[in-house]
Amino acid sequence: MSAGPMRASVRRTMVTRSDIEAAAARLAAFVRHTPVIDVDGASLSLNYPIKLKLELLQHTGSFKARGAFNRLLNATIPNTGVITASGGNHGAAVAYAAQALGVNAEIFVPGATPETKVSRIRSYGAQVILGGAAYADALAASRVRQAETGALEVHAYDHADVLAGQGTVGREFEKAVPELSHVLVATGGGGLIGGIAAWYAGSAAVVSVEPENCPTLATALRVGHPVDCAVSGLAADSLGARQVGALMFPIAQVFVSQAVLVTDDAIAAAQRLLWDKLRLIAEPGGATALAAVLSGRFVPPDGAKVGVVVCGGNTDPGKVAT
Repeated sequence: MSAGPMRASVRRTMVTRSDIEAAAARLAAFVRHTPVIDVDGASLSLNYPIKLKLELLQHTGSFKARGAFNRLLNATIPNTGVITASGGNHGAAVAYAAQALGVNAEIFVPGATPETKVSRIRSYGAQVILGGAAYADALAASRVRQAETGALEVHAYDHADVLAGQGTVGREFEKAVPELSHVLVATGGGGLIGGIAAWYAGSAAVVSVEPENCPTLATALRVGHPVDCAVSGLAADSLGARQVGALMFPIAQVFVSQAVLVTDDAIAAAQRLLWDKLRLIAEPGGATALAAVLSGRFVPPDGAKVGVVVCGGNTDPGKVAT
């Protein structure tokens, strides 16, 4: 299929800029407009400056609050409340949104979810249920429970309202720095990069960054469709979806310009640098996009204006500052 018909299809059937504009209006009273900071490249041993979008300062410590609120605000919520599966950040966001809106929430988490994230979910009043070893197991368990209760499912990434909510990150980034030519985004299930790519729609090069041990989008783009991947490693709790979402994938095929993989060592180095130079505590997934820049896995063309989304900060500070 040629690029033209594919673009038309994406705009008709997938998340569009209009959807993201509507989400931004819906979310205005519920989420933070997170800051963008200028970083001198020399301080990072780079020969070019970068802009960092600090979504780790969002409510609940990640961008996920945007999609969670947009889903809940744009739906009729039954008396049984809402239900979701999450590796941690999405669960905290859904719990926070449910608490803010006065509805019950059940959050299914896999055994690999860090206790830091489990504690945060519980702090917002949600019920936390262990649902197997990996995210896919927790998702399956949550759907069994949802069939019993009729609660509203809030999928972590594969729902149009969630994608549109996450796309407001791109909207804010572009309005703050309209000259960006490249935007680097960490990818797990693909809700964030799908929303951001839908917003830019080719006006900037959106670059996916994944850990080498969680190559779900890179693999899907290579083979032409989403497939299950083995996932493991440092950032698997937030970027460890075995398969990218069906809704984001056609968007990625058209509007994601490049899929980059980075090592766990590079991610850990990016975490340490964010702390050492900027006094920012990022979780591994939150530092993954920056790792591509620092490790040289992403090399911008001459004259590029580079932006990086630092998407989450839910981790044990003691593991970063050592």
